[in-house]
Amino acid sequence: MSAQNPPTRGDGDGATPTMEDVARQAGVSRGTVSNVLNRPSVVSEVTHERVQAAITELGFVRNHVARSLVVGRADTIGFVIVDLANSYFLDIVRGAEQVADQDAVRLLLGNSDVDLAKQDSYLDLFEESRVAGILLAPLDAPMDHAEQVRRRKLPVVYVNWPGVEGESCGVVVDEELGGGLAAQHVIDAGCRNLLFAGGPLSLVALEERLRGVEQAVARAGGGVSLQVWETDRITVPAGLSVGSRIAALPPEQRPDALVAASDALAAGAVQALLYEGVKVPEDLLVIGYDNNHFASDHVVPISTISQPGEEMGRIATAMLMEEINHDPGHEHRTVVLEPRLIPRTSTKAG
Repeated sequence: MSAQNPPTRGDGDGATPTMEDVARQAGVSRGTVSNVLNRPSVVSEVTHERVQAAITELGFVRNHVARSLVVGRADTIGFVIVDLANSYFLDIVRGAEQVADQDAVRLLLGNSDVDLAKQDSYLDLFEESRVAGILLAPLDAPMDHAEQVRRRKLPVVYVNWPGVEGESCGVVVDEELGGGLAAQHVIDAGCRNLLFAGGPLSLVALEERLRGVEQAVARAGGGVSLQVWETDRITVPAGLSVGSRIAALPPEQRPDALVAASDALAAGAVQALLYEGVKVPEDLLVIGYDNNHFASDHVVPISTISQPGEEMGRIATAMLMEEINHDPGHEHRTVVLEPRLIPRTSTKAG
């Protein structure tokens, strides 16, 4: 430590060190400190090392918000996720990070945990923090707050929601196709009495999945029937209830296939069925949705419909970077991706 230039933090006042403090400690100008932080190639190695030593000694942390106000662009983007307990959304985050890393942009993550007030609070936090843009995987609820943020000229790109036509971008999966793939798979396996379970059916994604199931049943003709059991959620506890309810039916009245609206619901149902002595897949085929990571590791590996989460994250982030960089070729659009079937033991495919 230099006796001539004692560090500011050594004064005992607890003040946060500034760039001026670093410059004083290193014996250089404030502009040189700025170059070390932002344009290190223009600074000599000796000066760079001296400034870095002062930064370390003082515990200086750069103010990214202040920097973004000066340069007019932050090096961070915010991502508000509806439910990090669902590994599908973790896949989306991984894809987003891949593109962000390529552009030397950092991702700030907020989990709304299926809470609209929390979702809106994260949008406010990211806007106040001067992020360059926001990715939003939203609740199935009005987007008023997000659209207000976007109209204040902060780019917002939606994931798992289509956006506003001609005004904002979004990436979605063809849920109707996914429901159809699930139903067609068990129909092709010989099932004729299908049960769709999930809910609430007021959720757009679940409504579309059910529509796909109904279309597959209709295409099969009069030899295939469909029952619909609406649940309050698509969780493991909801699945346990569905499985127990199926097991309580006389064997001749049971469906021969369960098309579950999620892997969590499917896993709960399989657990309850096995406990009650109903064998999967011997007595009943079960297929889920989302390709959650636990589905393949279940005691009975569960067939599922996989959504391209990482691809969704990559595409959404690329569109967001186009907006941030004012790409002249950028157009607001909705990208629709296709899900795919992953057959496993629960439908006799393992």
